[in-house]
Amino acid sequence: MGGDGHGVTYKGVTIHQPKRWHSVTGKGMCAMMWFWILYRAKQDGPVVLGWRHPWDGHDDHSGGHGH
Repeated sequence: MGGDGHGVTYKGVTIHQPKRWHSVTGKGMCAMMWFWILYRAKQDGPVVLGWRHPWDGHDDHSGGHGH
């Protein structure tokens, strides 16, 4: 196999260092995932934990819909 000397070999498998764009993209996607999880937890947390029902707080259905 073409060994360029960059990486660690363990039990016949060579693990190479990731390119910079792989690391930056991975960290960005990780941050986006956690922002999404925390946003959804803020929005849906009380419902998921059983503190309120999904239909609570929607008493005013006027909203300009003509109902």
